[in-house]
Amino acid sequence: MEQFLGDGWKVHPAGGATGEAYIAQQGEQTVFLKRNSSPFLAVLSAEGIVPKLLWTKRLENGDVVTAQKLIQGRELKAFEMKENRVAALLSKIHGSSELLDMFKRIGNQPLTPYVIVENLRRQLQAYHIEDETIEAGMTYLFEMLESVRHEHYVVCHCDINHNNWMLDEEDHLYLIDWDGATVSDPALDLGLLLYSYIPKQDWEAWLSQYGIQLDPSLRGRMHWYVVSQSISVLLWHFGRQQFEEVQQLKLYIESLLKE
Repeated sequence: MEQFLGDGWKVHPAGGATGEAYIAQQGEQTVFLKRNSSPFLAVLSAEGIVPKLLWTKRLENGDVVTAQKLIQGRELKAFEMKENRVAALLSKIHGSSELLDMFKRIGNQPLTPYVIVENLRRQLQAYHIEDETIEAGMTYLFEMLESVRHEHYVVCHCDINHNNWMLDEEDHLYLIDWDGATVSDPALDLGLLLYSYIPKQDWEAWLSQYGIQLDPSLRGRMHWYVVSQSISVLLWHFGRQQFEEVQQLKLYIESLLKE
C-alpha cells in the first residue's frame, strides 16, 4: 500500500473485521483508506451519509482503493441511539432514491423474506443443526411469510450497531461500514434498531421522528426480521464454535417467540 501511495506515506492497519482498512499519513495529511469498499461510496459521500470521499484509484491487480477524510470523532453511545438525529439520518438513507438507483444499477436483488428463510434453511442443513429453539424460530418465520410481504423496498444498512454511528469534530453524524448493505424492507433496519436500543413505550415517538406511524403491519414485520436476524447471528457464532454466544441467542429467540 505504501508503494502505491508514493514516498513519504506511512500506512497503518485501521482494524475492523476485514483487515482491508488503513490509516495513511504524510506530513500533516491523514486519510482513511479502504480496499474494495462499497461501490456506491461516492453517492453516500455526496449525500453526507459517510465522511467525504477524497479519491478513488485502481491498483494493478484490479483492487480499488478509496480515500476518505479521516474524522477525529467518536462512536455514538448506546443511549444516544434514541436521539432525533439518528432517526432523521436513517429516514434520509431509506428515502434516498439516488442510493436505491445505484443499488439497482449494480444488480442488487431485494433481500425478501423468502430469500432470508431459504438462506437460513440452507445454513441449517449445512451445519446439521437440530435444536428445538431454532426449529420453533424457523416454524414462526415460515408461518408468517405471507403476512410480512411488503412491496416498498429501500437501501438498508443491515448493521445499525451504535459503533457504526460516528460524530465528527463538528457534531455531524455519519453512518459508516456499508459493506453489508442491501435492498430490503425498511423494517429490517428499524426492527434491529428499536429492539436493541429503544424501550417499547418509546417506539411510537421515535418512529414519528423517523416519519412513520407504528401500525400492526410494521410491528409484525420488525418482529419477523429481528427473529430472522437473531437466528442468522446464532449460526454465525455456531460456525465459529462460540457456544456461549449461541446459548445467549437461543434464550433471546425464545423470549421473542413468546411475544
